Amino acid sequence: MTIITHMQRKSRLAEMIDKPGGVSVGVALAQAKANLAVLQDQATTIIADNIAALLAEPVPGMIEPMRLDMAYSASSQIIDAASPFEMDDLCTAAKGLCDLLDAAPRQGGFDWRIATVHAQAMKVLLSLPPQEAAARSAILTNLHEVLKRKLPGQPQG
Repeated sequence: MTIITHMQRKSRLAEMIDKPGGVSVGVALAQAKANLAVLQDQATTIIADNIAALLAEPVPGMIEPMRLDMAYSASSQIIDAASPFEMDDLCTAAKGLCDLLDAAPRQGGFDWRIATVHAQAMKVLLSLPPQEAAARSAILTNLHEVLKRKLPGQPQG
């Protein structure tokens, strides 16, 4: 017979708060927000770097499947960096590009202007202040139209 013992552990934050003279919840939240601000700056840099990679001229002689994979990876990294900070519009644009790249013929023939348009749109979305909801919505609406026209199996109406 096997006996399993479960030991409940507290997080470091819980231990700091529970300790006499420990950190207050308000101070802990303020520290967490400061840490998030640093991480958001890093995420913004990652997003900008990957947008730049999408806009860069292709390496001469690169085969189409590798170029598609590199673009997919850059778009996927944008999603990874943007999603924790609720940059939903960037995630939507990058996901649409991932869908288009995933459906692209591996033997060649992908219209790379589509990737450029998506990358330029993501660059604009990254630069817009959060309160510019109408502009963000217009950009996403236009990208959705590209998806409807270019992605096989999407409804056209």
